[in-house]
Amino acid sequence: MSVSTFSSAAGMVPETSVVMVKVADGEGTINITNTDSKAALLYTSLENLPEDNENFLVVTPPVARVEAGEKQLVRFIIQSQAPITTQRLKRVTFEGIPQKSSDGKPTVGVTVRQNLPVLITPADLPEKSDPWTFLTWSVNGQTLTVKNDSRYIVRLNQQVNILPADIKLALRRMYILPGEVETLQLPSGSSVTADSTIRIYPVSAYGYGNKPFDTVLSK
Repeated sequence: MSVSTFSSAAGMVPETSVVMVKVADGEGTINITNTDSKAALLYTSLENLPEDNENFLVVTPPVARVEAGEKQLVRFIIQSQAPITTQRLKRVTFEGIPQKSSDGKPTVGVTVRQNLPVLITPADLPEKSDPWTFLTWSVNGQTLTVKNDSRYIVRLNQQVNILPADIKLALRRMYILPGEVETLQLPSGSSVTADSTIRIYPVSAYGYGNKPFDTVLSK
């Protein structure tokens, strides 16, 4: 969430912390409430990940006038030429732009921009509350490798601990895409044994932290 200066206060508040889009339904929806005391324009824009720039979602309406205290339903419609076989991730920004006062003079205030993840799930993929259990971890020399061989997106904090040596590493991002492989370099002089434990800090689909998850190295 970011705050920037505009001519009047505007607060567009989404009903959830993530937009869920199910391919089986052909779309996903979310309600946005204008918590300001005046009408404002709601601008909705999609952002692709650097790793996935395919444009297969259409947002409607991209711009809408929302009266004070009222809700606006925003739809995310799937328009893909190819089948969607793995979970996909995008971002969406909701921004309320206050309308000009009747005399045309601006007043000092703020507008709040909300940026949420959009999670797209294939029709044949069942819900999985702990997709991080599919991650596999291995060590070769001074390199720790994590693989996501599943069709799920794994969301987690960047911190990785190797126990009992208490080695602290950091992932590049707060998600690992389906089929993705990431490597992390161990600190110089450190060593990891076959019975070491990998501790990660997973995040739910809605962005809430879960308890730490411990797993072992692959043989």
